[in-house]
Amino acid sequence: MNLSSQLIAIEEAEVDITSFIISGIFIVNIIFAIVVIFFERQNPNSTWAWLMVLMFLPVIGFILYLIFNQNFSRKHLFYWPDEEKMGITNRITEQTEAIKNGSFPFKNEDSAAYKDNIYMHLVNSGAILTQDNAVTIYTDGREKFNALLADIKHATDHIHIQYYIIHEDGLGKELLSALTEKARQGIDVRILYDYMGSRGLSANFFSDLKQAGGLVAVFFPHLHLNYRNHRKLAIIDGGIGYIGGFNVGDEYLGLNDKFGYWRDTHLRTQGQVVHALQTRFILDWNQASKRHPFIYQERYFPDTPEAGNVGAQIVASGPDTEWQQIRNGYVKMILSAKEYVYLQTPYFIPSEALLNAVEIASLSGIDVRIMIPDKPDHMFVYWATMSNVGDLLKAGARVYVYENGFIHAKTLVADDTMSSVGTANFDIRSFRLNFEVNAFLYDQAASTELRRVFEQDIHLAKELTLEEYHKRPMMVKLKESVSRLLSPIL
Repeated sequence: MNLSSQLIAIEEAEVDITSFIISGIFIVNIIFAIVVIFFERQNPNSTWAWLMVLMFLPVIGFILYLIFNQNFSRKHLFYWPDEEKMGITNRITEQTEAIKNGSFPFKNEDSAAYKDNIYMHLVNSGAILTQDNAVTIYTDGREKFNALLADIKHATDHIHIQYYIIHEDGLGKELLSALTEKARQGIDVRILYDYMGSRGLSANFFSDLKQAGGLVAVFFPHLHLNYRNHRKLAIIDGGIGYIGGFNVGDEYLGLNDKFGYWRDTHLRTQGQVVHALQTRFILDWNQASKRHPFIYQERYFPDTPEAGNVGAQIVASGPDTEWQQIRNGYVKMILSAKEYVYLQTPYFIPSEALLNAVEIASLSGIDVRIMIPDKPDHMFVYWATMSNVGDLLKAGARVYVYENGFIHAKTLVADDTMSSVGTANFDIRSFRLNFEVNAFLYDQAASTELRRVFEQDIHLAKELTLEEYHKRPMMVKLKESVSRLLSPIL
């Protein structure tokens, strides 16, 4: 065989090998696609997004799928054996049966009007209804943290702090200094933060607190990077509790030039609802800290005087549960509205069920209004949000773009009688991937105040019309459409 023939034979062999490899990758990708479609039982939007990744990133796409799409719904992540000492299961059963047979003693008409919503959260989230609560609403970061720091200063037994983000900056150091001082006084101090959200913290940031006797735990360090504990809680002496959207950092005080004024919503609560916040913190802490687990003590759940008459349920959700409890709460609340629904969120990437609920409410003549930011903190998420609001405008909803900085509030209020404030954004990540917690309130005064806050914010926002929406440049529409398609895995 001459040299030319040998070269041709080698080239043909290389082509055969290449064809074999390509065919193998194609077959493997088909197998991966079958797994995604038939075995994992994803929702349709998520399935299509992952199939696109598999198509354009063969093999690598499935590796990403294994890393970022783990199924926690069959795992028991949160466990506290002492929980039964509080009689929570018995209370859930008693409330559920009393609501079913019509004997539950509602203290106000607002709670009674939403007994089916309350029942749903009881059965599916174990969210006990408490009716003796007082709620203070904060929409300014400095005011919220001034109140928290004051409560920390007056703490006499324990302080439990949980945030998705803690920055090592002015506010972060101010909070840490206050907590360290209380630890030196003998007060039990625990801090829990999310590994990904607070990944910028230095290794020795908590050194002084630990030396003073404080404890620190990290949620999902190094592993499960796509699953984040987005909850933000603070409990002081078992009698005061905070829940809402503010994290810890200077930008949440409006000190970041990129975002400007930071508009968020947070609650300070008193009453038995604080016991529910305490329980949630303990469950999260025990998952993150195996060395210092909680043992039930009455001082964590002291008798609380009647603080008011606000009905409240604390609803948690996450990828460890079968049902998307907070999303279902939003859907039920929207479909229960008779007059209006006002919604504020930094991201609007809803599931099909939630989007349909908002559209149906608007098409039914309900005054549906949504407020979103005018600037992104995550570009792809912002583009996906803009793509989704088009469906609302077509259905007759009114969309406002907040222009006085950045709006990060996660609030929903309906009919001056029911409202929700918490950590869950109106997006698929919050519903399916993040560990979240919301307060659902059944109270005219609190809901009316949240409605007034929304109406005040309208003066700092621009209404987006359907005509203006259609005039967006073609390239912008393309970016938004692609981002919306990929949003289930962003």
